[in-house]
Amino acid sequence: MPLCRLHRGIFNEQPERRWNKQLSKNFELKQEKVALMTEKVKNAKAMLVVSYKGITVEEITALRAKCRENGVEYVVYKNNLMLRALDNLGVHDLDHLLVGPCAYVFSDSDAVAPAKVLSEHIAQAKNDKIIIKAGLVEGTYMDAQAVDALAKLPSRDVLVSKIMGSLNAPITNFVGVLSATLRSLVYAVDAVRKQKAGE
Repeated sequence: MPLCRLHRGIFNEQPERRWNKQLSKNFELKQEKVALMTEKVKNAKAMLVVSYKGITVEEITALRAKCRENGVEYVVYKNNLMLRALDNLGVHDLDHLLVGPCAYVFSDSDAVAPAKVLSEHIAQAKNDKIIIKAGLVEGTYMDAQAVDALAKLPSRDVLVSKIMGSLNAPITNFVGVLSATLRSLVYAVDAVRKQKAGE
């Protein structure tokens, strides 16, 4: 067999097969990643979309550390994969925002935590490179202004303690009134007893 035919046979057929296998493997990996992202968005109490154009590695590292301290996760995904994950859930409110460098901030336990952590970090670092675009909180779309308002709310623990305090106040007042009434009754009975004892 001439060398040119052998050459053509080896290098024309095999790379095609290798290329197809590689494409199918990449496609499978992307499908798996989209499935994981879909579950992550579905199970999250809150997910915020953040623009981070022009931010340094040190700044991102500091932000990720602050997120971890507060039980929040800062992740960067490819926008087209996130679009597919959101499409799997029937969510299309964020489609127009997934342009340019985007990061995603997740919390599985506290719906307010991502907004608070990001707002505090932006204020402390005086960094205008990190921009909160929008988010999904408890499955509801929130624009940047709504997320900012959410960040200004007290934490869940503070809200619960305020509610418990307001529920406890009427009971405390009622107990005080009952005690005063009983005290008055005891004084009246004691006064009547003394008066009868004096006669």
